[in-house]
Amino acid sequence: MKKIWVNKASSFRSAEKFDEDYYLRMNRLERLEIMQLLREMHFKIKKGRKGESRKRLRRLTKVVQQT
Repeated sequence: MKKIWVNKASSFRSAEKFDEDYYLRMNRLERLEIMQLLREMHFKIKKGRKGESRKRLRRLTKVVQQT
């Protein structure tokens, strides 16, 4: 079971710093998995709207292999 935890920040700036540090500690595959999860959640929420397709986001993203 995955643990859920909360960070209580004293300001918006410290909350943003915490989030930035949290995601920088992850490896690139973990960040990519989170991005895919958010994409899927977005499409489930926006499911019934006309004119929105999944292809539009695919054209805007590109996977680049780093050396």
